[in-house]
Amino acid sequence: MKALSINEPWASKILNEEKTMETRTWKINYRGDILLCASKKPESAISGHAFAIAELVDCRSMTIEDEWEAACSWYMGAYSWIFKNLRKIEPFPVKGKQGLFEVEYDR
Repeated sequence: MKALSINEPWASKILNEEKTMETRTWKINYRGDILLCASKKPESAISGHAFAIAELVDCRSMTIEDEWEAACSWYMGAYSWIFKNLRKIEPFPVKGKQGLFEVEYDR
């Protein structure tokens, strides 16, 4: 399954449904389910673990209107990755990587 590492505190905000989009400086054409993983640092209760599956439904240039859902301020060159259908999972350890990466996960 395609996976994405997310730094804290944004990973926990997604898990707690306080954030419905992630921002990146790169665009992606992939659409579909994606395994969300919390980076190892900074440390938190979910650091270094996969914590949810979400459907990536769109990726487009970030606008100022995206700030609330992204839980961050607009910045030059940002893309909004829009998630729907968040499904929390039993956390399991994952060695994160930059960019999208593959993780074996049997739903």
